[in-house]
Amino acid sequence: QVQLVESGGGLVQAGGSLRLSCAGSGRTFRGSVMGWFRRAPGKEREFVATITWSGGSTYYADSVKGRFTISRDNAKSMVYLQMNSLKAEDTAVYYCAAGTSAGVRVGSAYDYWGHGTQVTVSS
Repeated sequence: QVQLVESGGGLVQAGGSLRLSCAGSGRTFRGSVMGWFRRAPGKEREFVATITWSGGSTYYADSVKGRFTISRDNAKSMVYLQMNSLKAEDTAVYYCAAGTSAGVRVGSAYDYWGHGTQVTVSS
């Protein structure tokens, strides 16, 4: 089993940056595909980014490509989401998730979820 705890959310002005962190625990973390999803008020949960267990491959939603970067440090059981050039439409609760299938953008394919961290971008 994998336990996940997100941190790093907050209030930032448009054009600013934030770095989200996800602390994982459990002996299967290193073998897990990790993903970030988000849910904006009144909207469905949407895929943001995912990274393979080795960190060798990453995938992004078109809406964040070129602005967000996902990375991981398996030695520390951490996953990060660096968010630059933030826009008001990036406002959402961001969730970290762990799964087993690389490159999957569907939330139902992920087995473990954190409780989320709020990101608010003011325009």
